[in-house]
Amino acid sequence: MSTKRFAARSAALTAACGLTALLAAAPAFAHVSAQPGEAAKGGNAKVALRVPNERPNASTVQVKVTFPEAQPLSSVRTKPMPGWTAEVERVQIAPVQVAGAEVKEAVRSITWTAQPGNRIGPNEFNEFEATLGTLPDDVDEFVMPTTQTYDNGEVVEWNMPTPPNGEEPEHPAPTLKLVEDAEGGHSHGSGAEEQVTAGDDTARWLGGAGLLVGALGVGIGAGALARSRSTRSAGAGSTGEDES
Repeated sequence: MSTKRFAARSAALTAACGLTALLAAAPAFAHVSAQPGEAAKGGNAKVALRVPNERPNASTVQVKVTFPEAQPLSSVRTKPMPGWTAEVERVQIAPVQVAGAEVKEAVRSITWTAQPGNRIGPNEFNEFEATLGTLPDDVDEFVMPTTQTYDNGEVVEWNMPTPPNGEEPEHPAPTLKLVEDAEGGHSHGSGAEEQVTAGDDTARWLGGAGLLVGALGVGIGAGALARSRSTRSAGAGSTGEDES
C-alpha cells in the first residue's frame, strides 16, 4: 500500500472515531422520559418531562401526564411555556395523610396543548417543566403514564412499566426513582436543578471532546498526507538531478 493511500485511510479512520465519540456523547431522546430520573422520597421535585417527536411526517401538539391515584400529589406548579397552554386537573379523593397533613384533593393530570402555529416537529424535542409535591415516601418509584398526540390524529401511550433489571418495553412510562434524602431533609427543587445542569454540562463537554477528536483526526491525516507528498516531490527532484 502506498504511503499516500495509507495516510488518507488513517485520516478517514481517525475522523470516524471522533464522530462515533460525538454521537455516543449526545443525549438519547428515544422515548418520553422524566429528567432528572430520581427525586427524594417525601419531598418536592422539579421535573422536566422530555418529549421527543418520533414521527418523520407528523408533529406533536399535545402531551398529557397522569399521576397515580395510589400516590396522590397535593401540589403541582407548571412552568409557563411560550406557545403552549397547561391545564391541571384536580379531583376529590377520600381523605389521606400526606407528610403529616390531611389531603382531600389531589392532582390527577397535567395537559399541555400547543397553540396555533406551535408544535414539536420532526427531529425535535421539548421539555415540559413542573414542580411536584409531596412525593410518596413509602415506594421506590413514581410512575407517570403519558399520552403523546400528533397533528395527524395518532396517539401514543407511554404507559408500560419497566420491570426491575428487565428489558425496557416498547413504550415505557416516564418514571422517577425515589431515593432517601442523604441530607435528612426534603428536596424543594434545587437538587433537581443542579442535576439537570450537571447532566447538560457533561453532555456539552463530551460533545465538544468528540468534535475535538474528530478535528484532530482530520488534522493528523492531512499532515501525514502533506508529508507524504513532500517526500515524494523531494524524491522526484533528486532523481532529476542525478540524471542531468
